[in-house]
Amino acid sequence: MMDLLRQKLTLLPEKPGVYLMKDTLEQIIYVGKAKILKNRVRSYFTGSHDGKTERLVSQIADFEYIITESEVEALVLECNLIKKHNPKYNILLRDDKTYPYLIITEENHPRILVTRQVKKGRGKYFGPYPNATAAREAARLLNRLFPFRKCRQLPSRPCLYYHLEQCLAPCVTDVPPNEYGEMRKDVSTFLKGDQSKIITLLEEKMQTASESLHFERAKEYRDLIGDLKLLQEKQNITLNDFIDRDVIGYALTSDQMCIQVFYLRLGKLLARESFIFPYYEEPEEAFISFVAQFYIERTVWPPEILLPPIESLVLANLFPIIVPQKGKKLDLVQMAMSNAQTTLHDQITLDVRQQSETQLALATLGELLNIAVPSRIEAFDISNIGGTHNVAGMVQFIEGKPERKGYRKYKIQPMATSDDTASMGQVVQRRYARLVSEGGPLPNLILVDGGKGQIKAASKALNELNLTIPVAGMVKNDRHQTHGLIDHLGKSVDLPKNHPTFYLLGRIQNEVHRFAITFHRQQRAKRMTLSALDGIPGIGPKRKQQLLRHFPSLDDIQCASIEELQAAGLPPSAAAMIYDYFRVTPLPAPL
Repeated sequence: MMDLLRQKLTLLPEKPGVYLMKDTLEQIIYVGKAKILKNRVRSYFTGSHDGKTERLVSQIADFEYIITESEVEALVLECNLIKKHNPKYNILLRDDKTYPYLIITEENHPRILVTRQVKKGRGKYFGPYPNATAAREAARLLNRLFPFRKCRQLPSRPCLYYHLEQCLAPCVTDVPPNEYGEMRKDVSTFLKGDQSKIITLLEEKMQTASESLHFERAKEYRDLIGDLKLLQEKQNITLNDFIDRDVIGYALTSDQMCIQVFYLRLGKLLARESFIFPYYEEPEEAFISFVAQFYIERTVWPPEILLPPIESLVLANLFPIIVPQKGKKLDLVQMAMSNAQTTLHDQITLDVRQQSETQLALATLGELLNIAVPSRIEAFDISNIGGTHNVAGMVQFIEGKPERKGYRKYKIQPMATSDDTASMGQVVQRRYARLVSEGGPLPNLILVDGGKGQIKAASKALNELNLTIPVAGMVKNDRHQTHGLIDHLGKSVDLPKNHPTFYLLGRIQNEVHRFAITFHRQQRAKRMTLSALDGIPGIGPKRKQQLLRHFPSLDDIQCASIEELQAAGLPPSAAAMIYDYFRVTPLPAPL
């Protein structure tokens, strides 16, 4: 194998390109770019490396490369290949999220909406907002203050928003388009950072409500004014040019890098994000790779992206990069660098402490159960009420940390005997029969929420699959808190209550219980709601889903007025039918 690698190394060209490292299973484990392929790839197999790079190199069984015309092309290709292959050793932005915008739609009767899709000609956009909650709150406030249209389709009569003076009711009144002009202007001014006019408007509304003896409404306006003034006071980091920009800084150790991104919108610092990851190339190359991945698939970039000094000009060929030399912009970059350094230091300190405690907890757990250190743990819990709506949840912990992509939900299939032990046996059999057929990695330890019966059922299911995996039970006290551990023989394991192992078991038991009961409640609420709506003529699956998206619960649907039902998007006839149905037919009693 090494002879083949050495022969391929001699054939590498002195050109820019992308290289792909593969393991013995021919899986791509790392993708990198190089200004000169020959020098960069050969560097992995010559000289000494630190521990993280040694781990990467030890798994390289083969490589391939793609020649590009320039370093810029190599950077773009590197990003595309990382997104496609998801290599285990690469920097990877796993969320792939897009940030929300506020939009005033270009319609005869416009609306204020929160959207993550930017489409030309749809309306006037403001943002993006890194904090989605802040975007939704801003839209909610503006929709309360300005009587823009709220409904997707115009109903045949005024809805609740009209009676609350939050809509001009274009459904029944002739509203000329120019009447929205002043409102558009006021909203634009607010979203550009000038809140004074909105505060004045709120003060007028508060005064009017107070004079009309509507004190609760006046108090609400007063609280809104206080929130806006507090928001103004918090905007200490400002540039008065009203330009959107991102500020990026980084800090590093020998094997970890922290990137700090500050989001300035209309000159004000609104939010920040931190990213910490291991890197396997030169620090500047890792930084460049991160920035490229961060922006390359985004539909909208800010007009300015401020970076610390870097030698390569490759990013400047792709994005609106500025490297400030003095003034407030330089101060912002230095602040981002300082924050990155602090974040990295704090995270490393925390990781060291947690890793030490977690390793101690896992090692002790292995000793107590007389097994090897359980690096991969899977835990199961059954959730039901009176034997109905029977479901199960499984959570996965790797090296003592939850691995959420490994979580699984199960609906228990009907059985001759439907109790918790039989359900546990069924779900364990289903889980590992599938895992064996797919060739997936098996856990080192299975934990079940329960006692001897659940342990016995799980062990029996494993025996039928010819699997030998240790099983233990997590038991709770009368207050439903973690109490102890039972081994595969049903014997109680002596476990000090202040030991890291006890805390680890508590985290696992709470997590699997939370996961299972959340799934149970979702299924129960869905079935109750759908069954209650099934009896209403003319309400099919689409309208059921429409109602469920708009109302938090079935009780809210039952108590809704005709106007509120119409606000959910239902036509007047369907809204009246639902309203009349729940006035005649009572809801089923809760289970």
